[in-house]
Amino acid sequence: MSDLAVMVDSNSETVFLAEDFQIPTYILKPESEVVTASNVPACPVIVFINSKSGGQLGGNLLVTFRSLLNENQVFDLGDEAPDKVLHKIYVNLEKLKHNGDEFAGNIEKRLRLIVAGGDGTAGWLLGVVCDLKLSHPPPIATVPLGTGNNLPFAFGWGKKNPGTDDHAVKSFLGQVKKAKEMKIDNWHILMRMKAPKEPCDPIAPLELPHSLHAFHRVSDADEMEGFHTFRGGFWNYFSMGMDAQVSYAFHSERKLHPEKFKNQLINQGTYAKLGCTQGWFAASLFHPSSRSVAHLAKVRIQKKQDQWEELPIPNSIRSIVCLNLPSFSGGLNPWGTPNQKKKRDRGLTRPFVDDGLLEIVGFRDAWHGLVLLAPKGHGTRLAQAHRIRFEFHKGAIDHTYMRIDGEPWKQPIPGDDDTVVVEISHLGQVNMLATENCRSRSVHDPTTPSHDDDEGDDSNEEDLTEEEFRKFGAADTFKIPDGVDISHLS
Repeated sequence: MSDLAVMVDSNSETVFLAEDFQIPTYILKPESEVVTASNVPACPVIVFINSKSGGQLGGNLLVTFRSLLNENQVFDLGDEAPDKVLHKIYVNLEKLKHNGDEFAGNIEKRLRLIVAGGDGTAGWLLGVVCDLKLSHPPPIATVPLGTGNNLPFAFGWGKKNPGTDDHAVKSFLGQVKKAKEMKIDNWHILMRMKAPKEPCDPIAPLELPHSLHAFHRVSDADEMEGFHTFRGGFWNYFSMGMDAQVSYAFHSERKLHPEKFKNQLINQGTYAKLGCTQGWFAASLFHPSSRSVAHLAKVRIQKKQDQWEELPIPNSIRSIVCLNLPSFSGGLNPWGTPNQKKKRDRGLTRPFVDDGLLEIVGFRDAWHGLVLLAPKGHGTRLAQAHRIRFEFHKGAIDHTYMRIDGEPWKQPIPGDDDTVVVEISHLGQVNMLATENCRSRSVHDPTTPSHDDDEGDDSNEEDLTEEEFRKFGAADTFKIPDGVDISHLS
């Protein structure tokens, strides 16, 4: 039974009223005649669906949502980009409010967004909302249509692909209506590398995630002479090493043979098979020490404002993950909950999604990753930090693998004395919608335990200027140009 179908069973007594969610056309299309409804909808929604996600599920969801709501409030991301849609709607709302339309003002106050797709699609919309810098940004609910679905799972929306019939979608809308708002941190990422002497792209555009400005790099004002600079953001995690390599192999195979990736269970099985065939269950044999994080990069962190310190990485660590949410690789929590001893000796806390801290975790190999399946399993806790900086220098290998919120790429390592810099820092917050099954915790939530549960533990420099923070999000950074097949997103 799908996660959405379960919602129906637990809420069967709730009567679905379409008018609770429908938005009049004149709000959505400025050229339309003003025809207001008699009552302001209790939960007006705008729905964005990646129709190419989840095999046929995305297209089926599009049909169902449009049949239940005003079809003008349901958008196919393959046809219309969210930045253009929301900009047009919010400009129209401002115009209507200026002309004394109280109905439009109430729509804006109550508006909620729904995005159906993988984590990459959800991140695209989150970036758009951040970049629009709205005075009252709408909270966002996520429908799990990808393979990992870490974002939906972290906020209680499930990780299995949903039902697409009227019954399931009505239930989901009922959950959106009841969901609580929850702020989460968003993170700015900057990557800078020396430009090649010959005029060419250092990385093919489709090799970089859309969130790293792969198609329209930063403006000339942001560039350093002689360097290529990419910037963007993430909400769930940044990782490098073995997990990103397996993810890259999966995405590459899916691009070559999309017909083989129409089912979530098949996708997950293929993912596991790739982890085996690439040798990550015996990393010490198949992957030399030159692939360890310590040999690839110098890592520095800021635990306190403007105070950089080197983060020692054990030589056995082949993968490092910087976590914002307690959901990774299909819903696992690599950080866990540090016990009182770890809190006292190392200053580690349980993971919160709005405390301005990243949880930095290391893994030795795939067997180490499997420990997460145990009730109190976790990776090697390295640190919690407000900021982290990786400096990649010439080494024994010419590339590594990186991943942002499920979107991997192959990153060249300098072959001479140059340096590739990746720096991650906190930049604001965005509103999510969370169900009563939400796994994420707020540092301000009074229901969060005041003490950490006891558990076993197996774990053994230039600052960015204010000018460099100008661009973040999707209106520029996350924009996907015309002609790009969004099926490449998860």
